Amino acid sequence: MKFNLLLLAGISAKSASAFSFRATPAGAVNLSSSVERDVYTMADWAASYGVQQAEGVQLTSYDGKDYFPMAQSDIPAGSPVMYVPSDLTFTSSKSVQEFGQSMSQCENQLTQAGLGDKIPLFRVFFKVVAEYEKGEESAWYPWLNSLPRSYNTGASMTYACFDCLPPYAAYLALSERQNFVNFQKAIRNSDYISQDVLKNVTVLKWAYNVALTRSIEMYGERLIAPLADMFNHGTETEVEISYDENGDCYAYSSVDIPAGSPLRVSYGDPTDPTPLFAKYGFLDESSPGTFCKLMNMKSEMETLGYTYANLLFYRETGGISPEVYDVVLYHLLLKSDEGAANGFYQAVVGGDENTKGEYQQQYWPYVKEELQKHVDGTLRDLDRWSAKANSYDLNTHPRVPLILQHNQFVKETFMTVKNNLDMM
Repeated sequence: MKFNLLLLAGISAKSASAFSFRATPAGAVNLSSSVERDVYTMADWAASYGVQQAEGVQLTSYDGKDYFPMAQSDIPAGSPVMYVPSDLTFTSSKSVQEFGQSMSQCENQLTQAGLGDKIPLFRVFFKVVAEYEKGEESAWYPWLNSLPRSYNTGASMTYACFDCLPPYAAYLALSERQNFVNFQKAIRNSDYISQDVLKNVTVLKWAYNVALTRSIEMYGERLIAPLADMFNHGTETEVEISYDENGDCYAYSSVDIPAGSPLRVSYGDPTDPTPLFAKYGFLDESSPGTFCKLMNMKSEMETLGYTYANLLFYRETGGISPEVYDVVLYHLLLKSDEGAANGFYQAVVGGDENTKGEYQQQYWPYVKEELQKHVDGTLRDLDRWSAKANSYDLNTHPRVPLILQHNQFVKETFMTVKNNLDMM
């Protein structure tokens, strides 16, 4: 559906094709963590390129670091909130058109490394690096200069960080770091980017974090729409983003939004904060629960057709998702009674709730004991991991506060589950 620009605030917009941002040639974006983000210059630049916002939408910050759109007046559900013309957007398909053969060898290496599914993200990453290298001569310099300099993502963590996290969080964070390492190796096959930039790990890691945290995945593409990339995540959201067939980006209100409300979108499944923690570098404490941390039962989980997102402990209630009980019982039966394990497996995958319930009732004391051992052991480990994190120097390990916050969230959840189990 085409966006009705008449509903937006009256900005005299220029298309990117009619407007050329002129900046004196100078150095690239200063990536020092002490440099403040120049967000409001970016907002003026975006308006000059045709980006439009609804009346009352304003960039806001509580700490001078994190900026996000907020409603300064009431916005009815279904109203246009923001429009970003396709001329401004970064997309993986545009990168192919622009860089073509310059990326082909890089993408071949990613495919050989088993990361073919990451190629759309790599193409956006390549574009960010290319524009960074142009410095102030890049038409996107004001946007690049408005971005965060440092990130708390898994890609930015060190092995010392991973040693302080529960195994699931460490696994996800380490996966992001390994993805970055593979991107770094791949882009060095290109002759488009200068060797000075290709050898600068700080620049490449920053560009990876920009591409990862500010792009969305849609129709097999990765896309970034400057200014629209500033919507924060929310378990409950106020805004939905879409793109039309021309690549124009539209944001509409999905609910009635009262004045003073942040405008948020969903970055992913809100039921467990750990995947968002590893990918985006923040902790969503409004999440209702967390993965139960049964990493030693991954094979049983997959055999029963479950994922990490199914195996949850709930923070407020201490509840345990039914899938956790299934996985623990299947794990125990595999070790003690292969015939019973097969019968239980058939009941689970066949949706036979009555038979499954009979197994659960028969073996409940053993399932409870196994869960209690797991919960008590994880609580001891959490204390150990957090003590190790507290021993680090914040000057050299700036992500410690976020790690401790994550571990505390998990500990509080496990304590509530422990209390429930002990009373059963």
